Amino acid sequence: MRKVIENQLKIGQVDISSIDIDLNCRDEIPQLLLGLRAIYTDRILRDAVFGILKNIVPSHVDMGNGRPGMDLWKILVLGALRLNCNWDYDKLHNISNEHRTVREFLGHTIYEFDQRYSLQSLKDNLALFTPELLDEINQIVIRAGHDRVGGQGEFRLKGRCDSFVVETDVHYPTDINLLLDAIRKVVFLIGELCDQLGVTDWRQYRHIFKKIRKQFNVVRRLKHSSSKDGAKKAQREQLIIEAHRQYVDLVDHYVQRAQASLGVLNVLDMGTMAQLMVIEGYIAHAERQIDQIRRRVLEGSAIAHQEKVFSIFEEHTEWISKGKAGVSQELGLGVCVLEDQYGFILHHQVMEHEKDVDIAVSMVAEAQRRFPALAVCSFDKGFYSPANRSDLGVLLDEVVLSKKGKLSRHDKQIECSESFVEFRRKHAAVESAINALENHGLDRCLDHGLNGFKRYIALAVLARNLQQLGSMLRERELRRLKRRRKLAA
Repeated sequence: MRKVIENQLKIGQVDISSIDIDLNCRDEIPQLLLGLRAIYTDRILRDAVFGILKNIVPSHVDMGNGRPGMDLWKILVLGALRLNCNWDYDKLHNISNEHRTVREFLGHTIYEFDQRYSLQSLKDNLALFTPELLDEINQIVIRAGHDRVGGQGEFRLKGRCDSFVVETDVHYPTDINLLLDAIRKVVFLIGELCDQLGVTDWRQYRHIFKKIRKQFNVVRRLKHSSSKDGAKKAQREQLIIEAHRQYVDLVDHYVQRAQASLGVLNVLDMGTMAQLMVIEGYIAHAERQIDQIRRRVLEGSAIAHQEKVFSIFEEHTEWISKGKAGVSQELGLGVCVLEDQYGFILHHQVMEHEKDVDIAVSMVAEAQRRFPALAVCSFDKGFYSPANRSDLGVLLDEVVLSKKGKLSRHDKQIECSESFVEFRRKHAAVESAINALENHGLDRCLDHGLNGFKRYIALAVLARNLQQLGSMLRERELRRLKRRRKLAA
C-alpha cells in the first residue's frame, strides 16, 4: 500500500520541522527545502497537499497488495529537486542516496545505509505526476506565499505575462537524417523481434543498417557547388540527385521488406500487437520522409511547412522563429507564464500551434479563476489585437498592452498615462522569471512525449514557486537573526 508519508518516526530520524538548513548557503537546494518545510509544518497546508498527493496513484493500482511503493512525499521532494536544480536522473540518483539533508527530508536516518533508491525507481515514480495535480499543489504554494507577504484586505495582484520557448531534446532536423532515424528504428526493432522469435529473415540487421548509414554519409557530405562554371554546377547537382536517389531507393527496399515481414508475423500470430504497432509507426515515418525527399530533390518541388515533422521521436516539436538576435530558430514548444509582483508564477500554458495573440485572454481568465485578486496585467506588443484589448478590459482594472503600429490620439492618451508607463517599465521584470525558469530546468525538456513535456513544465513551475517561497522565508529569518545579534551586542 502506497503512503503519503510514514507517520511514525524511526530511531534516529529527525522530524522535517526540526531539520537544520544552512541559511547562509546561497544555493537553490536550501531555499527549495525551506519552501517544502513551510508547507509541511503548516497543518492546513500539509493536509491540503497530502490530500492532492493521494490522487497521484489511481485506486486500481495500489489495492493493498504487494510491496509498498515510494512514499508520495518523497516523490514530491525528489521531483522538485530534479527540476529546480536542472538535474538529470543520474544526478538525482546520486543526490538522493548521498546528500545528508535531502535524505533527512526523505525520512531516512544516518543508520539506513542499505535503503537506497534505484535509478529506474526514480524514473517510474516521478512519472506518476500529472500536470493537473501539480497545478493544484502550485496554487496552495502561491497562496502560502501571498499570506506571508500580507495578502489580506485590499490585496491586489499585478501580473506580467510573456512567453518563451522550451526546447525538446532533439537534434537539428533534415529530411535525410529523419529518414535515417526512422529506418534505424525499423531495422533494429524488427531484427531484434525476429531474433526473439527464431525467425532468420533479419539475422543481418546490423549489417543492413551499416549499409544504409554508409549511403547516408555519402549524401550528407555532398555540398552544392559555388563555382561560376555552369557545367560544373550542373554536374554537382546531378551527383547530388543521384546520391539521394540511391539513398531513398535503398531505404525503400528495406521498408517494403519490413512490411512483408510484419505481414507474415501477423498471419502467424507471432509477436505482441504493441511491438508490431510501434514498428508500423516508424515505417509510416520512413514512408513520409521518402516521399518528401523524392518531391524536394528529384522533382524539385517545395514542401509545405505544415507537412514537415521536426522529430520522429518528439512529434510535438515545432519550428519556432521569434526573430531574436543570434537565434534563427528554436525547436520545441512555446510556454506562456504569468508572474505576479512577488515573483510567483500564477499560471502557465503550453502553446501548441498557438501564438501570443491567441492566448492573452485565456491566460488572464485562468489566472483570475485561481486568484481573483489579479487586477492589473502587462503584456508586450506580441499579445496585441483590438479584440484582446477589449476583452482584457472587461476582466482587468487596468490593461497594459501596447498597440502595434501608429497610435491614434486616444491610444497616445492611454499609453502616456502615468500608471501605464509605470507598469510598462516594470514589465521587463518578467524576463528575470523566464531566465530563472530556464536556469532551473526549462532550457530543454528531457522528458519524452507531449504528456511528459507538460508534466515537466508544471513541475518546473511548482519547483520555482517553492524556491521563491523558501527564498522569502530565508531572507526573513536572516533579518530576524541580524536583529537578535544587534540586540545581544
